[in-house]
Amino acid sequence: MSNVSSSDSAVLPPLALIAGPTASGKSDLAMETATLLERSGRQAVVINADSMQVYRDLPVLSAWPGHDDVNQVEHRLYGAWDGAEACSAADWAKAAREVIGEVHAHGGVPILVGGTGLYIRTLLEGIAPVPPIDTSVRADVRAMPVAEAFAALQTEDPARAAALGPNDTSRIARALEVVRSTGKPLAEWQADLSGGIGNQVTLYPAILLPPREWLYPRCDLRFERMLQLGAIDEVRALLARNLDPALPVMRAIGVPEVAAYLSGECSLEEAAARGAQATRNYAKRQYTWLRNQPPLDWPRIALQDYNAEDIFVSLLRD
Repeated sequence: MSNVSSSDSAVLPPLALIAGPTASGKSDLAMETATLLERSGRQAVVINADSMQVYRDLPVLSAWPGHDDVNQVEHRLYGAWDGAEACSAADWAKAAREVIGEVHAHGGVPILVGGTGLYIRTLLEGIAPVPPIDTSVRADVRAMPVAEAFAALQTEDPARAAALGPNDTSRIARALEVVRSTGKPLAEWQADLSGGIGNQVTLYPAILLPPREWLYPRCDLRFERMLQLGAIDEVRALLARNLDPALPVMRAIGVPEVAAYLSGECSLEEAAARGAQATRNYAKRQYTWLRNQPPLDWPRIALQDYNAEDIFVSLLRD
């Protein structure tokens, strides 16, 4: 991800970005930042940048902000998609651009909050203009075992294969379907990104990377609390819709684990343990991506107690 800050930033509208793994305290920092901005007379709007919080079916399992926070500060793009419709990074980025534009038009400060790196990267840098994939090609590729697809990718797009792990199912399938459908490897399309807003804003980024020994117990507690707050009923209602199991909403952390409990496959205690482990695994992947992929001059906050006045001093002062 390139550095999108601009030397002309003084004349560009502000965009705060709070990224971090699940359970790292992003929402709390966003609320503190928004409250300080509004006390100074500036409108603040919190905008979701989490790929599961976009679905209205998952307010509990995706940890939407609480009613008090929503009533105090405007929140956007939480529950904006029905679970029956997959929200791609391009879909979300288009919606986020529109919301950010609305906030800026009213002189406000948008605060992006989330841990979905692909969403953030797509919004700031743009997206490759890959044509629609031929449906028959997609069906063939998606039906292939991952080992077979990876072997094919090593032949048809060796550079992309070398950058992926042999079990990275979704990225292998994407790369293979692109080269087969368009005749060009994904890297060629990605060299011509379009639609990014990074050069149109003054970016104030903060990446929360608290100590893992502090983060992982919070992941466990988080999933336990979700079960207490209605996650079981949430999954029961989702299953009743008989949606395509391949949809993102059906693969969200907690959904397969609670579904296994509801079907009698495992006990509630086992479902809770599986869900907590899945949450920790996801946090670990987010942690690694956010530590290594964003520009090096984006501040990494390796604390467990965050102070918005210290992190966003220039934003709050401007």
